[in-house]
Amino acid sequence: MSLRVLLICHAATADTRRAVFGGDGPLLDGADRRLADLRAYLPKARAVLRSEARCTAETARALGLDGAVPDAAVADWDFGAWRGRPLAEVEAEQPDAVLAWRTDPAGAPHGGECLRDVMDRVRRWLDGLEGEGNRTVVTHPAVIRAAVVCALAVPDEAFWTIDVAPSSVTELRRRGTRWRVARINWEPALFRDPRPRPARAAATAEAAS
Repeated sequence: MSLRVLLICHAATADTRRAVFGGDGPLLDGADRRLADLRAYLPKARAVLRSEARCTAETARALGLDGAVPDAAVADWDFGAWRGRPLAEVEAEQPDAVLAWRTDPAGAPHGGECLRDVMDRVRRWLDGLEGEGNRTVVTHPAVIRAAVVCALAVPDEAFWTIDVAPSSVTELRRRGTRWRVARINWEPALFRDPRPRPARAAATAEAAS
């Protein structure tokens, strides 16, 4: 049996729409409905984690994951002095700093974590996971993007080529020491059939093929 990690991106907030660095806050109206659709497809997990952010706490609650345990390893990117500010605003004031942040994995002009710090943090967390079965994690796009890059064993710069949608599921699996990416940005609305197979049944069919 393999280890299966479901990384759930928190639902959209007002800060998500405004591309705010390290944004948090209450979920937008309508998020509960989308999360209720997703809830029916989540398998029972041996452990459920989330970041300490309000948006992940509310997302976990809407998914019926009230027992989710806060873990600093899956916290959002620490943007230091840029935290709470929209990208467009910072870019207008500090274009060279934003360019450095986007192009240099070791660059942290905001005084917080650089990309390499985030990658190393997520990589240590993944490497430290033990056992088999399901793990569910409610976290942020940056953490999920980093986890996908780690699983694919590609250069850290590939982080910038990955998009993660609110309320979506990214699934990683590990058999032995090798990770594989089973799905990215999965959500029930992507299926044409209004009543698609639950994730557990779909996974069983996949394994049998």
